[in-house]
Amino acid sequence: MGDQVGVIARLLCLLALFSCAFATAAAPRIGVITMAPGEIFFERFGHNAIVVADPASGQATSYNFGYFEPEEPDFVARFARGRMMYWLVAMPLEQDLAYYREVGRGVTLQWLDLEPAQALALAESLAERARPENARYRYDYFTSNCSTQVRDALDAAMGGALKSQLAGRSRGNTFRSESVRLASPAPWMWMGFDIGLASYADRPMSRWEEAFVPMRLADSLGEARNAAGRPLVQSRVELLPHRIAAEPAEAPRRWWPWLLAGVALALGVIACGRYRPRALAAFALPLWTLCGVAGLVLLYLWLGSEHRAAWANRNLLLFNPLCLLLIPAAIAVLRQRRPARWSRAVLGIVAVCAGVAWFLHWLPLPLQYNQPWIALLLPLHAALALAFTRRSRAAP
Repeated sequence: MGDQVGVIARLLCLLALFSCAFATAAAPRIGVITMAPGEIFFERFGHNAIVVADPASGQATSYNFGYFEPEEPDFVARFARGRMMYWLVAMPLEQDLAYYREVGRGVTLQWLDLEPAQALALAESLAERARPENARYRYDYFTSNCSTQVRDALDAAMGGALKSQLAGRSRGNTFRSESVRLASPAPWMWMGFDIGLASYADRPMSRWEEAFVPMRLADSLGEARNAAGRPLVQSRVELLPHRIAAEPAEAPRRWWPWLLAGVALALGVIACGRYRPRALAAFALPLWTLCGVAGLVLLYLWLGSEHRAAWANRNLLLFNPLCLLLIPAAIAVLRQRRPARWSRAVLGIVAVCAGVAWFLHWLPLPLQYNQPWIALLLPLHAALALAFTRRSRAAP
């Protein structure tokens, strides 16, 4: 009886060893591809995807979380309300690389050193998520985008080990600093981010949050460790060379050049108010129109959308919707008429609001980095209030 038990035990041990060996041999190879920024506005922030390579067939599948359908009937409305839907698409790696090869965007591949069970679990999870009924997910630019989906899938496979290594560390970057940096080649784009983002975007991010940028996630993966304490990235391969402009480098943001520009423009406004009133009106008309329209957009983002990063934006004090009420005053001066008396009150309110935006920096509130816009627009609003108030009191 004892011999039979021993034989059975040995057989079970051999079966367990065989199962482990089979699982190891069958485990796929996992990698992360990172695509460098492109030249189209929605490509400025780069991209990434998870690669699952089958050791038996050699076939590599790219699991790409960055797909959306702009031709959907409600696409524009969803975008405006902050309810974008993206989905995961699985495709052969070569097919995914074809576009990046065509437009000259560089692509690097980081092969990861995961435990066989982790690699298998990740491959199975991705295959399940890529099914049409599971592929769609609610998109958020900062917290649920193509890169954070890659990050979260890896972390789930690693049992939370990735987040534990990244969540407590920070390089001091913010959602605003990264957005403005990467959008900087397109002036309209970086200004839109800088004006539209509120204080939510100015708290220092952890390395975990910073992974909303694909290139930052690639950097963090290069510093992470696997369950055995070995480097998580086993090797790094350049799949495609980068043939267009490189990713913008980090650079400090200074507000004093904006102050110089604001003061210079304010002095010009005061001079025009005395000697060239029609030139002053020709300057004020587009400025007030832009400020007013921008203010209406900021109001909508706060009160009518789910773009949380734009809520309670103090730039409303600078890009004031009340500026639209001043358009008749500018038109009156262009026609060599005296502006309406009530316009003086609106001018004063707009100037005071700009002063409040500056004063809020002295209060113990969450920081919103809008010093450049304050430095530019506070002198301008004050000078316009002075010049147009004088004009409204002058004889027609």
